[in-house]
Amino acid sequence: MNGLELSKAFFEECGKPMLERDFPAVLPYLAAGLIGSGSECFGFDDECSQDHDFEPGFCLFLPGEEQVDRRTAFLLERAYAKLPRSFRGFERPVMLPVGGARRGVLRTAEFFLKTAGTEDGRLSTEQWLSLPEQALFEATDGELFFDNAGDVTRIRESLRYFPENVRLKRLAGQVLLMAQSGQYNYGRCLRHGETGAAQLAAFEFVNSALAAIFLLNRRYRPYYKWSFRALRSLSKLNGLAGPLEAILTGENSPSFAGEKKRLIEGTASAITEELKRQNLTRVDGEDLERHAYAVNDRIGDPEIRNMHILTAV
Repeated sequence: MNGLELSKAFFEECGKPMLERDFPAVLPYLAAGLIGSGSECFGFDDECSQDHDFEPGFCLFLPGEEQVDRRTAFLLERAYAKLPRSFRGFERPVMLPVGGARRGVLRTAEFFLKTAGTEDGRLSTEQWLSLPEQALFEATDGELFFDNAGDVTRIRESLRYFPENVRLKRLAGQVLLMAQSGQYNYGRCLRHGETGAAQLAAFEFVNSALAAIFLLNRRYRPYYKWSFRALRSLSKLNGLAGPLEAILTGENSPSFAGEKKRLIEGTASAITEELKRQNLTRVDGEDLERHAYAVNDRIGDPEIRNMHILTAV
């Protein structure tokens, strides 16, 4: 049983009966589910994940004090705390997890302000351009078990993905960084005899390639340690997981550097082809710098288009 299944079973068997029995008057205002931080929220947890911050628990979302006042919120917190400490062989910790409470009674506005920088799902252009993708991923991951008022669902839908002009700005910047780090600086660092710098260039190339692939799939990229796991589940360019891992982990010795350069160019070629399939570039060849500016030219909002191409990376 993974963490999401455990959470849902705990809610159905313990949480839901408690709410229906003790809080029927406020039940129409509540939502419950498992969303936010933690690999269990997006189905990537395994036995290794159970060594910290893993528990049978769920998020119980409350609206503002005009619907659910402080006293009722306090009573809900006490009731949640009194739920069984042990469930299906797993213990609920007494101490707060690393980073503070991730489960239990949460105000909806406070949760989304913490994860995505907004209380109501509305973001400015500057916020869309600057917020880390993993924050938006955590605001929209997991599963809601119910949402009687619909507020949590509405906010999550408004944050579901970047506006198109923002996606293109982020994509243009990442493609340009791929050109600088992989197609240009990796080889130059090796010719200078700077193998450490070459490895940094390879890392930057892989990091930007991963970002570009998620943007081309219109999916938020999760926290970096889950990027390759999530990449393999994407519908587009998932076959690049192997080449990118080889670029990242392979040596920079003369015997393997040529292979790394080939893998870098192969990755560039695959991403160029996807840019063309999405009608984001008509540039010939595989010079990623030229394709990056072609993508930037596709941005419909002139204010965003005229910002520095690296504004959103």
